[in-house]
Amino acid sequence: MMRLSEGTNVRLGANWDGRGTNFALFSANAEKVELCLFDSQGRREIERVALPEHTEGVWHGYLNDISPGQLYGYRVYGPYDPAGGHRFNPNKLLLDPYAKKVSGRLVWSDAHFAYRTGSPREDLSFDRRDNARAMPKSTVIDETSNWGRREPRPSISWEDTIIYEAHVKGLTKTRQDIPPELRGNYRALAAPAMLEHLRRLGVTTIELLPIHGFIDDRQLVERRLCNYWGYNSISFFAPEQRYAQDAALDEFRMSVARLHDAGFEVMLDVVYNHTAEGNHLGPTLSFRGIDNASYYWLMPDNARYYDDFTGCGNSLNLTHPRVLQMVMDSLRYWVEVCHIDGFRFDLASTLGRGPQGFDRNGSFLNAIRQDPVLATVKLVAEPWDVGAGGYQVGGFPSQWSEWNDRYRSTMRRYWAGEGNLIGDVSGRMTGSSDLFDHDDRSPRASINHITVHDGFTLADLFSYNEKHNEANGEDNRDGSNDNQSNNCGHEGPTDDPAILALRRQLRKNQLACLLLAQGIPLILAGDEVGNSQGGNNNAYCQDDEIGWVDWSGLGSETDDMTGFIGHLTAIRKQFPQIRARQWVVGKKADGSYGVLWLTPEGNEMTDADWNFPEGRFLSYVLGPMEHGQPALYIVLNSAPEAIEFRLPKMEEYKTWSRLLHTADDKPDSGAHQPDATMQAPPRSVIVFAGQP
Repeated sequence: MMRLSEGTNVRLGANWDGRGTNFALFSANAEKVELCLFDSQGRREIERVALPEHTEGVWHGYLNDISPGQLYGYRVYGPYDPAGGHRFNPNKLLLDPYAKKVSGRLVWSDAHFAYRTGSPREDLSFDRRDNARAMPKSTVIDETSNWGRREPRPSISWEDTIIYEAHVKGLTKTRQDIPPELRGNYRALAAPAMLEHLRRLGVTTIELLPIHGFIDDRQLVERRLCNYWGYNSISFFAPEQRYAQDAALDEFRMSVARLHDAGFEVMLDVVYNHTAEGNHLGPTLSFRGIDNASYYWLMPDNARYYDDFTGCGNSLNLTHPRVLQMVMDSLRYWVEVCHIDGFRFDLASTLGRGPQGFDRNGSFLNAIRQDPVLATVKLVAEPWDVGAGGYQVGGFPSQWSEWNDRYRSTMRRYWAGEGNLIGDVSGRMTGSSDLFDHDDRSPRASINHITVHDGFTLADLFSYNEKHNEANGEDNRDGSNDNQSNNCGHEGPTDDPAILALRRQLRKNQLACLLLAQGIPLILAGDEVGNSQGGNNNAYCQDDEIGWVDWSGLGSETDDMTGFIGHLTAIRKQFPQIRARQWVVGKKADGSYGVLWLTPEGNEMTDADWNFPEGRFLSYVLGPMEHGQPALYIVLNSAPEAIEFRLPKMEEYKTWSRLLHTADDKPDSGAHQPDATMQAPPRSVIVFAGQP
C-alpha cells in the first residue's frame, strides 16, 4: 500500500532512495501541486496525490512504494492571470523540470494550450481540456547505482584543442561502414569507423548539437518537418530519446566512455536561454504552468508578454535564484553523471542578462566562475542574442572562450576575393587580440570557425551566392541573406573542371587558415568530404538527406580532404607558436619577435604596405617559442593572379622547407635558400618551416 509522507525539499526532482521516491517541485506562486502517476504506457492516470508540504517555495512529498520506471507528471494550481504574469491551469499535465528521463512523445492538439485557441481574447481565455493522454511523461530513474566506471576525462589543454561540431543523427546516418541499426544513434558516435575517422582528422573534441530533451514545433509537424537541430529544449536533464535504441542515458554515457577511451573529449551545445513553450500564445508543457512569473523574463510594463531576447518567444530568467539553481544543477549533472568535458552555450548573452542588460559579473556568470565542478570543463559562449546590447563578442569573463564571428566574416570575405582586408586578416590569424586581449585573456578565448551548423557548409560556401531554403516551406524567407560566399562563376552543381578546381582550392585555403590561425579551430562535420546541403543555409528542420552528412565523398580524390586536414592538424601540433598561450608581438628592441609581417620583397611592412590599394597578399613569420626551434613562414594570396615573393633572409635560418601548398599537391623539391624568389599562385596558401 502506498504511503505518503512529507519528504524533503532539499533535492528537486524525483529521487529514488531504494525504498521510495521523494518528489520536489519549485513553484513560488502556486496554491497547490498534485502529483499524477500513470500506468506503464502513460495512457491512464492511476493515482493523483497532492504534495503535502510547501517549504521555501518547494512543494514536496515522499511515496514509499514508487520505484524506477514510474511515469508521472504534475498539475499545478494557482491564479490564471496573464496580465499579472500567472498562467496556472491544472487541466494541463506538466513535465518535471528535473526529470532525468522523459517517456513518450508529444502529440499536438489544442488541448496543450492553457487558453481557448481561436477565441476572441486568445490567451486571456481559459481552457479546461485535459492534455495528459497526449503528453510525454516524466519518469523516475535509479540514480543510486554507480553506473559503470568513472574513467578520467582526457583533459586536453585549451591550446591543443581542435573542435569537431556534429549532429548526433546527421553525423552517422549515411555512414555505410557503421551497422545499420546503429546509424544515427548515440552508440554510433563511438563506432570503430567513426573513431578512426576522427583520428585521421586529428581533432580532439567532438561538440554535439543539443541532446537535451526537446520537442518538434507544431507548425513544423504540420508541414511534415521537425526541429532537427534540437534548439527547442523542454527538459534540461534528460537526454533526447530519439537518438537511442533503448535507454538513452545508458547509451549516451557508454559512447562518452568509449570516446574518452579513444582520447576524445565530448562537449554539448546547450540551450538554457529559452524553452519550447514559445511566446504568450505558446503551449503550456512545463515551466509556464509551474510558475510562469519565476521562470521567464516578462515585460516590466505588461506581464502578459515575454521580454524576448532570443527570437524564440521567451527567455529564461537566470536572475531568479531557483531558475539559476536549475541551470547549475543541470550542468553539474551532465559533468558528474555523464562525464561531459565542456559546454557551448547557445545565445549566451541572454544568460548573462540582468535588469540593466548584459552584465559580465551577473548572477549566472558569477555562479559559473565559483563552481568547483564546472571549473574543470571547457566553457564556450555564443556571445550574442537579439536583444538590445546583445552582441558581446569579447565581453565574457576570462574563464570563457567565445565563438568569433569576426574571424568567420573576415576570412569569408577575403577568400571570396574582397580586397583591402589584409590588416583585418592579420588580426584574425593571430588570435583577434583587438577583441580578446584584456582581463588576462589569451588567444584561446577565440573559437575560430568558417562554417557551423547554421549557414552554408564549406562546399556550399563556394558553390552558391544565394540561399536555397525552399524545402523549409517558408518561401525561402528564412536563413541569412548575408552569406559572404562565392559560387566561383556558377550557381550550384557543375561539371566544369575549372570551376570545380577553383572550389576545391578555396576550400583548402579556408581549412588551411583555420588550422594555422592562433586561437581554437572549430570544424563542421562533413566539410572534410564536400558535404552539401544544396544551398540550404538553415537546415534546422531537415531530418533527411539535406541535413545529414553525405559521406559519398569519402575516398574521393576531389572531395575527400580528410588527409589534408590531418596534415594541417599535424602541422598545428608540431609548431607550438600556432597554439600560442600568449599574444604575439612584433619586433622588440632586443631584436626578438613573435611575428614579423613581410612584404613580397621580404621587407618588414610599413604603414604604406598595410594600406596598399586592394591589397590581397599577406605573409608573415611566426617566431619559435624557444631558441633553436623552427620558425613558420606563412604566405596568403587571395589575388586572382600570381604574386612573386622572396623567402625571408634571416641569420638564424639557413634554409626554408615547404610544409604546405594549397595550389600544388606535388611533393616539394627540398630545401629552399633564404632570399630565393618564388611565386604564390592565384588564391593560394603556402607554408614554410625555417631550419636553423
